[in-house]
Amino acid sequence: MIQNRIVTKYIGTKPGPLLIVFGGMHGNEPAGIKAIEMMSKMLEVEPITNPDFEYAGSFLGLIGNLKAHQENKRYVNADLNRSFTKENIKIVKASKESELKDELLEIKQILNVVHQTIDEIKPSKVIVLDLHTTSSFGGIFSIVTDNEESLKIAVELHAPVIKGMLKGIKGTTLHYFTEENFGLPMVPVTFESGQHNEEMSVNRAIAAITNCMRTIGSVLPNHVENQHDNLLKEHSKDLPKVSILISKHHIAEGDNFRMLPNYQNFQKIKKGEVVAEDIHGNIVAADDCLMLMPLYQKQGEDGFFLIQKLDY
Repeated sequence: MIQNRIVTKYIGTKPGPLLIVFGGMHGNEPAGIKAIEMMSKMLEVEPITNPDFEYAGSFLGLIGNLKAHQENKRYVNADLNRSFTKENIKIVKASKESELKDELLEIKQILNVVHQTIDEIKPSKVIVLDLHTTSSFGGIFSIVTDNEESLKIAVELHAPVIKGMLKGIKGTTLHYFTEENFGLPMVPVTFESGQHNEEMSVNRAIAAITNCMRTIGSVLPNHVENQHDNLLKEHSKDLPKVSILISKHHIAEGDNFRMLPNYQNFQKIKKGEVVAEDIHGNIVAADDCLMLMPLYQKQGEDGFFLIQKLDY
């Protein structure tokens, strides 16, 4: 069982940005953690097998919700990736670790590690790549902020980009890891690499980390194998390049929400189609659209998201 939140810390031989990669922000999503572990080993071996290899900057791999990961649950008391709110941050900053528990303690410990690393390395810029998976099958995708560099990195991951998600949810790493909160340039991106237990989700997460390193200049393009690009392109070749959120179904306590079976990411939905049900009856789509992240797990406050393709 993993006991340490820090999976790896790698310091390059040349100056460059600090890349922070999160896995397991939801405890039942192990693919990102496995990808970070494998990337750590690859970085150790690369200078030996390739004498010309140099890494510009630093790489920090972290487990998000360590306790939930140890218990194989999405979260313990509250969704960690909805908990980086102003109210929670205020409580966390005013409290000692001994006074906190569950997800508030996780936030305290995460921020301590991040701030300590920034103080130690003193990077001019920080890139945050938050790796996730979904309970449904379908396609891979990236979620971005309004930051132009966030979009640039996401596009280079060769996966569909979803815009407008920050308006549909709150308290995520995308909301919090910003220059406003850290005092230096911060560029956050979220990458969804597939279904929770799909073996290839790990490989796609590794490819995303690698491509991110290339895009931010930490590794040279000629040191990145084409297989990473091909793997991501192959899984997203028939999907829209850019989409935008049009609605989200929030689950209230006691709703007894049930997603109808066999929906997948990017599946076409017709206006009026029954997609789920709860104590109030059938839940229908308000528009012709695409399905995203239908909920097929016990924990979670988002039943599904509906998106529409944008011309790009």
